[in-house]
Amino acid sequence: MYVRFVVAEVDDDSEREAGVFQAVSKLRDTGKLYPYEESYLEELRQWFNLHLEKPTRFTAAKRYGKRRAISWFKDSAQEHIARIREMVAILDNHGVRVRMIKTERVGYVVYEDQHQVVAEPFSDTLC
Repeated sequence: MYVRFVVAEVDDDSEREAGVFQAVSKLRDTGKLYPYEESYLEELRQWFNLHLEKPTRFTAAKRYGKRRAISWFKDSAQEHIARIREMVAILDNHGVRVRMIKTERVGYVVYEDQHQVVAEPFSDTLC
């Protein structure tokens, strides 16, 4: 089982709902976070930088164009999911609704590590 947290905004590249990392970055970049939230978000981002590999691919194509693939946590990545829920709380504090999606079929996998997969979704994959 794979898990993804999304907001009701469409990402330009993947043309699917944007994820939590994008949503909190947007709040931060537009100056909408409270100072304590900015500080806590930085702690969370540092934790992810240490404990989650940066995917090396976001497309199945050999020539890179749009980054159509999206990231999913493996359901075994419980600590990562718990940390994402902390980001969800920040978004919730600003009225940004987040949905959790679960699936067995993520699409065409272009990257995988111990905690996540990155896949170009099948046309019928909810994401």
